[in-house]
Amino acid sequence: MRAIGWLRRNPLEAAWAVFAAANWAAMIAWPSWETIPFHFVWISLTIVYGIRTWSMRTMWSVLSVVILATGTSILSDAFSGEQLWGELFEVPLMSAMFLAMVWHAQRRQVALAEVQGVAEMRASLLERQERFLHDASHELRTPVTIARGHLELLRREQPDAPELDVALDELGRMERIVERLLLLAKSEQQGFVFEEIDVEAFLSDLFIRWSEVAPRAWRLDVDLAGRLLADTEALRNALDALLENAVKYTDPGDAVEVAAHADGTGGVVIEVSDSGAGVPRDALPRIFDRWARADGARTRERGGAGLGLAIVAAVARAHGGRCSVEPQSRGTAFRLHLPVRAAVVHAPNPTPAAEGDLAGAGQGLALS
Repeated sequence: MRAIGWLRRNPLEAAWAVFAAANWAAMIAWPSWETIPFHFVWISLTIVYGIRTWSMRTMWSVLSVVILATGTSILSDAFSGEQLWGELFEVPLMSAMFLAMVWHAQRRQVALAEVQGVAEMRASLLERQERFLHDASHELRTPVTIARGHLELLRREQPDAPELDVALDELGRMERIVERLLLLAKSEQQGFVFEEIDVEAFLSDLFIRWSEVAPRAWRLDVDLAGRLLADTEALRNALDALLENAVKYTDPGDAVEVAAHADGTGGVVIEVSDSGAGVPRDALPRIFDRWARADGARTRERGGAGLGLAIVAAVARAHGGRCSVEPQSRGTAFRLHLPVRAAVVHAPNPTPAAEGDLAGAGQGLALS
């Protein structure tokens, strides 16, 4: 039973043992041609070890048996005059080549173990980081909500107190940071719920909502229609982050455009571009990293925690896509690329662009 169990666990070794035994028998049966099966034995041994990488004890045991079997056969034929004595040198030469391969294989195995250890450590660190973000965000929600409730009660009693407005505004910024931390943790855990959304209606609703908030020269250009598989809330948060960023780095009257088009492979590209200050080229490689900032500003108008673009990248990855940024002659264009599997239907006829200079009431939002 133990032999049958070994055969089931090691079919490759069993097949090699049969092959090596057959070639050793051929060496004995045809002495004048024994160098051919001799090399078959050694080459097959090297191949099998390269695949399996046995323990050192097993390797030395197998190597000893092969040296003894092949060496004895050649030595016997040399005594009988059917082989030259010089053929005996083939055994130590093949052994040395095999041991050199063993050394390299062992070094590779050690290196792979080290790489795997580092990967597991990084995965554990990332898991702890995501858990911290999730737990910390949940824990912050309750005190922020309680503080907001008390401050709103005080403002009803003291409507002319500007300090309360400042405190409520800062709590609002904190709430947005908490929500974004939760979204980042959710994106890493693949907790999104995908559903079909109407691309044109979704972007139109987003466009109307933002055009009523910030006085910019807004433009909507959607040249596709149909339905898209996506997490509605996550996608809305990602585009909100891009639009918030565009508003923050533009002035009243500057252009902000929301566009969508097919990418030629059945996927969808959603673009948010502006004619504002732009992004420094040295900041582009790290702009989608968490806590990264394109400038050193810490003012109320242009400050922030650097989570907005990290959310865009996280949402894109969770949808199997990616995000990109392209500096323009004036301003910046951010693109959210959603893959083929996310796209359901594309209509060939473009939707007329909607544009207007909406300079009505409303203030730019600060990126948090």
